[in-house]
Amino acid sequence: MSSDFEAYEQDFGTLTAEITNKIGRIPKLGGEEKTQLVLNVDKQLEEVRELMEQMDLEVRELPIQIRGMYQSRLKSYKGEMEKLEKDFKRSRIAYSDEVRNELLGEDAGSSESQLIKLREERAHLLDNTEKLERSSRRLDAGYQIAVETEQLGQEILANLHTDREKIQRSRDRLRETDANLGKSSRILTGMLRRIIQNRVLVFVLGAIILITIILAIYFNVRGH
Repeated sequence: MSSDFEAYEQDFGTLTAEITNKIGRIPKLGGEEKTQLVLNVDKQLEEVRELMEQMDLEVRELPIQIRGMYQSRLKSYKGEMEKLEKDFKRSRIAYSDEVRNELLGEDAGSSESQLIKLREERAHLLDNTEKLERSSRRLDAGYQIAVETEQLGQEILANLHTDREKIQRSRDRLRETDANLGKSSRILTGMLRRIIQNRVLVFVLGAIILITIILAIYFNVRGH
């Protein structure tokens, strides 16, 4: 499992290095060439986001003994990702001196203040957008935690229901066993009573026979 995480780390390093290089080139370009490069970087950033989601899933599956170490590494990668996104947003509204002069021509000096103001406004908008995106990610994370908690609760309820059924079956078996023991006890008591009665009867018969023999001997001796 950790080997998969390390493979994702290598892919992350390769992608972020390419993105960093391209972000540095964006302000130096203009027109269609800049648009294409921006689209390409945006696509690669999406790949990095998907890659980090895979890394997050891998970390959750790791044993708890080593999970903390990988969580720290993942946290640093998330910080690096956020920095890349900020740099990318700034690069989209930034121009090198050469490109700016080419776009503004002779009015470069007079339009410098307007360009700075526009850049500040766009930067402010991008910051607000970034805040909204962070809030959205936090909401998504909270929703995911809520879903996982609900699933865990359902699993616990299902386990409790299963345990309750097992306890009920055990209780029924105990009642059945108790009933059988009661029947066996009554049967044994009856058998014991009959045995005692038979022994008493045998004793009485023996006593009668003994007395009869003694009387017979007595009258026989007396007659002679």
